[in-house]
This record gives sequence, C-alpha cells and structure tokens, in this order.
Amino acid sequence: MPPGKKASRSEAVPAIAAGIELEKMRRRVRLSRLALFTAIAAGPVALAVAMASGPAAATAAAPNKPAPVRKAAVTADPAGYAQVFIDAWLRSSADEAGSAQARLAQSLAPDVALPEPAADAQSKLRSVTAVRSVQRGGDAWAVTVAAQYTDGTVRYFAVPVAADARGASFAVTGAPGAVAGPARAAVPASPYTVHVPSDGALSSTVGEFLGAYLTGTGEVDRYLAPGVKLTPVSPAPYSAVVVREVSAVEEAAAAGQVPADGTEVRVLVQAEARGGAGRWPLAYELALTARSGRWDVAALEAGTVQGGGAR
Repeated sequence: MPPGKKASRSEAVPAIAAGIELEKMRRRVRLSRLALFTAIAAGPVALAVAMASGPAAATAAAPNKPAPVRKAAVTADPAGYAQVFIDAWLRSSADEAGSAQARLAQSLAPDVALPEPAADAQSKLRSVTAVRSVQRGGDAWAVTVAAQYTDGTVRYFAVPVAADARGASFAVTGAPGAVAGPARAAVPASPYTVHVPSDGALSSTVGEFLGAYLTGTGEVDRYLAPGVKLTPVSPAPYSAVVVREVSAVEEAAAAGQVPADGTEVRVLVQAEARGGAGRWPLAYELALTARSGRWDVAALEAGTVQGGGAR
C-alpha cells in the first residue's frame, strides 16, 4: 500500500481476520507448551496424559498406515509323507537293502530297521491309505495308515512323524506300530423321512434327469432351474438308470400335483445304473424348485447320508 494512503474497509477486514487467526494459533501453541511443562513437573503419569491429549491437528497430520496383511495359517499334515513311507517300508526287505523300495524307506527313516517278510508269502501289498492324523503336541504327529493286501486283508500301522509348523519338512521318528483299525462311527439319522410316490411328477422328473445326466440320453439343461449349470458325466458310463426310491425332507414333495411356483424341496434318490460292466447302486441328493407346473433341478450332490440311524 502506498505511504500515506489509508486502507479501505474491504481491504482492512481480511487483514484483521488474518491477524486474529494468527493470534489464535500462537495462543494454542503457548497453551500446549504450558500443559507440557506442567505435566513434566507433575510426574510421568501426567506427562503421558498431556501427550495423549495434544492438539488434534498433529494426529490428523500423521499419514494413514496400511492395515497389516494377515496370512492364513499353514497347517502341517504329514499324512501323505507317512503313507509314502509305509508303502515303501512294507514293500522292502532287509535281505534286499539295495532295492529301490528299501532305499526309499531308509531315506525317509534312516534309523528304522527294514522288515523281513517270508519269501513264500502268498498275499502281497496292494495299496496303502492314510486314514487319520493326530497332533500329539508341538511338532509330533501320529499318522494311522491302512495297508490293503491282495487277499482282502487290511492292516493298520501308526507312524510317528515330526513336522515343522509350516509343513515344509517331515521326518519319520521311529518304527511303525501295528494297531487296531478305527472304530465304526454311528450313522446319523436321515432327514429324508417323507416317502415320494413313484408315479408322481417329482419321481418322473428325477428319473429323466438322471437318465440324461448318466447315460447321455436327452438334454440335461431342460431339467435344470434357470441359472443352474450342470455338466453331464462324460463319457456316459451307463446305458440305463432305474429309480428305486425317492424320499424327501418336505411334505410338499409327496403331493400328487406340483405345488405353487417357488416351492423348494430336498430329496434323496436311490437309483440303479446299468451298463456293460454290470449294475451299480447309486444315491443322489437333489434340490428341486416348482416352476410353471413342473419340477426343476436346482442342485445336485452325491455321497449323502442314506439313513440307518435312529429316527
């Protein structure tokens, strides 16, 4: 502004406002310093409180730290390792320590002696399968492995294995022990307690659907609910499918007429598939939805509970 010239009212107002704001900032700084010095004099507890209650502007200015990335925990399960060892160990012999199976068994468990099977043994090992893994504590595991022989005999062996937490390394820590097989679990009660008539629309739809799904006769898509995708078994393993029994969870499945649109039911289908290789009993769990006077398949699942337990 030129000397001797007075500021107009419009020019003076911003200058006054800026001065007031600057004075407020200075006052906040003086108050913060006073609180800090007072806290130091009062002791460490008051100092911590004063620092925690500092100006909000300091907290806002701190950059946002990215949230820590959490990785899923890796569970070490040595079942496969124990299975490989038992397979090699049972196929090896102390009389042939240089064989491929004996060398493999000794590489997995250098301190475990090899067996000495009888030379004239009629039954040979067919396959081995790990059926149970139990962590005893820390890195120690016990894996139960089933060995099936050509004569139908099944023997079980418990293998002690050490495994690191990441599952990156394993070691057989001792000789396997012959043990009894797992006990048979109680079969839970089946939820499919409603009998579905064999001559009804639902049983008919189920039979036609399974025929298309397993034999390649007809189009699977025509039996599916809108939006459902299901690829038929290919190549078709069977030439015909016969539905033996259909049971349901909901009473609506047993009705003679197709219920109102949107009605959903779950059914268990007992079927018999036939082909050049023979006859095979199969079971499928299906979810169906009523639509326009017909039943549509909404979902399929195999390997379901068929019943046998207390109802």
